[in-house]
Amino acid sequence: MITGAPLDPKGKIHLTLPKPLPVMSANFEERSGIVSCTTPWGCWYQTMEEVFIEVHVPPGTQARDIHCKLGSRDIRLTVQGKDVIKGKLFDSTISDEGTWTLEDRKLIRIILTKSNRNAGNCWTSLLEEEYSADPLVQDQMQKKLTLERFQSENPGFDFSRAELSGNYSKGGPDFSFMEK
Repeated sequence: MITGAPLDPKGKIHLTLPKPLPVMSANFEERSGIVSCTTPWGCWYQTMEEVFIEVHVPPGTQARDIHCKLGSRDIRLTVQGKDVIKGKLFDSTISDEGTWTLEDRKLIRIILTKSNRNAGNCWTSLLEEEYSADPLVQDQMQKKLTLERFQSENPGFDFSRAELSGNYSKGGPDFSFMEK
């Protein structure tokens, strides 16, 4: 028996239960996967905010064998004295936020933070003249960034398995005129 609970006119008990805590949604990329561009040294992929570069290196590579210079518009990665990536980036990044790690002594992961962080800023290649995404991969990347934009604008919805058709280039349609 519950004592002290309020009764309605018909004698029924009404309890007010606490609202459930919001469930933290998993990272959008973890739920929806990534769209990567394969290169001779590994791959690169992007989100609205960042560009990720994965470089496979010989097993046993040590950090002292790696030289990585990340500028706002350029990158140079040298492994064991040989240039792996060198050139002008497709677009600008925030150089002091760029990082690299050596994982399991066989993979270098570089993370670049984009200066322009909107869904319409879909890089078509890693460097201005190299490592371009083929048209199908580019189309999938643009769809992914548009869905990521929809997810960030509508956090209560899950767009990780959504399909897009129609106007999604340059970040999809602009709904700002509909805002209250």
